[in-house]
Amino acid sequence: MNRTLISLVLVLLLLPACFGSGGETRGESQSGQEDRSGTNGETEIGLGIGGIGGVYFLAEPGQLTIDLEKRDRNRRGRRTKLRAILVGPDRRVIQEVTIPDDGKPRGSGMGPPRRVRLSTRVDRKGVYGLNITVSQDRYGDEIVWGFRTNCPHYLIETARGHRDERRQEPIVLLNPNRPGNVCFVPRKEAFGMEVTNLPAGVDALPVYDANGKLIHALRVGADHRASHTFPADVHREAIPWRLHLPVGQATVQIDGVTRWDRGDVYPNLPYWTPDPASFFPLQEYRWLLTPYSRIVYGPPGKQGEIAFQLHNNSVQRKTIQLGLEFPGDEWPVRLSAQRVVVSARQTGRVVVRYTVPAGGQTRVCHLRATPVEAPDFSTYSTLTVRAGVAPASKPLSIPLVLKPYEHENEQFGYLPDYPVKNQVYFDLKNRPFVRTGGGVETWRDGGWTTSELRTAVKSRTPPFEGRSFGVPCTKVAFDRDNDLYLVATSGRKGVLLHSADGGSTFSACLVPGDKSGRFDIEEFSGHNVPDGPPPILRYTLTATDSQLKWRRINDLELFLPEKADGRLSLGDPVLISRQCIGLAAHSGIPASVVSRGAKVHVVWAEATEPKADVPGVPTYVVTFDRKTRTLGKPALVGYGAPPNDVHNSPSITMDSRGFLHVLAGTHGRPFQYARSLKPNDAHSGWTKAVAVGEGLRQTYIGLVCGPDDTLYLAFRLWWHGADPFPASHHATLAYQRKPSGKPWETPKVLIVPPFSEYSVFYHRLTIDRAGRLFLSYDYWSTHWFYRTDHRGSRRALLMSADGGQTWKLAQTGDLSR
Repeated sequence: MNRTLISLVLVLLLLPACFGSGGETRGESQSGQEDRSGTNGETEIGLGIGGIGGVYFLAEPGQLTIDLEKRDRNRRGRRTKLRAILVGPDRRVIQEVTIPDDGKPRGSGMGPPRRVRLSTRVDRKGVYGLNITVSQDRYGDEIVWGFRTNCPHYLIETARGHRDERRQEPIVLLNPNRPGNVCFVPRKEAFGMEVTNLPAGVDALPVYDANGKLIHALRVGADHRASHTFPADVHREAIPWRLHLPVGQATVQIDGVTRWDRGDVYPNLPYWTPDPASFFPLQEYRWLLTPYSRIVYGPPGKQGEIAFQLHNNSVQRKTIQLGLEFPGDEWPVRLSAQRVVVSARQTGRVVVRYTVPAGGQTRVCHLRATPVEAPDFSTYSTLTVRAGVAPASKPLSIPLVLKPYEHENEQFGYLPDYPVKNQVYFDLKNRPFVRTGGGVETWRDGGWTTSELRTAVKSRTPPFEGRSFGVPCTKVAFDRDNDLYLVATSGRKGVLLHSADGGSTFSACLVPGDKSGRFDIEEFSGHNVPDGPPPILRYTLTATDSQLKWRRINDLELFLPEKADGRLSLGDPVLISRQCIGLAAHSGIPASVVSRGAKVHVVWAEATEPKADVPGVPTYVVTFDRKTRTLGKPALVGYGAPPNDVHNSPSITMDSRGFLHVLAGTHGRPFQYARSLKPNDAHSGWTKAVAVGEGLRQTYIGLVCGPDDTLYLAFRLWWHGADPFPASHHATLAYQRKPSGKPWETPKVLIVPPFSEYSVFYHRLTIDRAGRLFLSYDYWSTHWFYRTDHRGSRRALLMSADGGQTWKLAQTGDLSR
């Protein structure tokens, strides 16, 4: 079935009373139509849920039907549009529908039910998904939704947008006209349950095991609340448990189900159902088989292979039975194994080997995975093999518009055979290097090789031999001798790692002091090559502010490593500031330090007194002279709005003549740009800081300088009321240029997200020694339902060889030439 966007038609549907809590009968109606009646008892959907998220269905072959309902609460005057996306086991989008706002004014109370139907023909058994989001309401506070289905087995995942705090996903029931149930898998250890917002007249809330045996009845107090702590291991053999609500209006919190502690078996999997008969063991087999789909291109007749991951999310060893299914004629494809045994909480793999069909043809097969221990649970992934050249190898039409469940592979056949764990850096010979969790990867002797630090560090200091290292900074740096440097941690200690042989082996040097903190190191940004080991910055958090969420106070220290006879020494740090706001480097990964000759230039922003009248975080640059061992006077170059916001990390680079260029970081405001009046000198004045564009809602600076001194900037850019989400707001990944001697150009959008509301791209902009741009990014949506479903990273790598005129998804040949 091709993906369709269903327009809502205002007609009455006579829908059967087959809501999710049981008593189902089957009925047919025209897919995607809206029913506004909702008042006839024969068509009532009894389930009313607050929040957003979605549902997973373990569907058998036949017709799958889902009737979906939305009601607006009309409490704050927001215009909400519910978006529902039905996907198959391979995450192929089957159907997408929307239910608009009811148009009622603020304070008018609960609006009328509005309903749509989604349906599809299930050809083979698997886990289908229904994704629910709401525009301008990422927490689902302004709507009530419900559904009914003819599928016997389903689980609800209450999954809102993220908050910058401990995750909690309370189950909110909002139908006081019916009783309700919350069925769930209890934590084996002792756990608490709290139920609030109960209506008057409810005295007790019984909890039953799967056999219907009463475990405990929670007593409701005069404050309409009830709570209880269940002891460990009691009744755990009979699951799911069922909390019964005489009136279906409540907010339910359950340890291990709606909130989690370290050590929980199924963290961040808020699954429940109103009907114990619908339960299936999704927690145990979450991400059983991934990726859900792969599209591969190649020349006719070429043989290839694709690895699929088999994840055991349970606490017991599992055996996974594998098989191949073909929607049409069979074609040359085979498995590396028919069964794979996977230990508890571990991941195995199976390899699918294939032959590319004749020119112009496409072949499809489905890889089925079924746990031997639970044969009723089964799902599949899809492999599509096409003869020809992948669109990923050609220049893209910008912007790249990501679609729900259709990212770079699904749209362009992007399958990187190079490391994408982090951004790529290039040494003086223009060889690529990527920092990984355990070491560094590079192209050597015709292939990608990994140096694992556990074995590559050959330090004379005994504590480092055979030890693992943390990754406080993902940058890879080089000096004029082409020696390689990494910042790592060993326990709580900072460590500078040095390699004189291209990353094959390393020596280690402790960063002095007992402080733990964040680190930065000078990386190549276009025209800066340190004569010796690159400078290091350490940010040590000394204070936070309970009244200002993003206000941080840090000590900022500069280390100036020296190299003699191949050995490193760091010496004592130089204190730069005791009021540094900190470093936000997960996106943009801004440069905090550049150097040329003996001059080392540091940029930072500071926290101010909460009552101070300032336009933003004051941004300073200071120069340290290695020869004279003196630190100059800090120069204030601009302000990044708003004040006291750790997001507002600045960035610095230099051009071919040595002029310093600084952007003051902002959080949803225009970046502020200034340039030094003299080359390689922070203390002889700066141009007046100017916005890089009026009204731009920018955050997270990525800044480099090209061979012709053009500045390149990558950042997150917010939009409101604009396509493709005119009913809400959305964030894009954008870039901007400033040719030498000219003003900043208008931003251009590179990546459009698949969902509205909050997004971040974890972007990192780097430049190679030939001036080519490389933009690494990993799309992250606020919506937990969407993010949780994808196991692992989505990181991809764009590159431009013509100064941002055109962009393409990088291939190994682009990196290794």
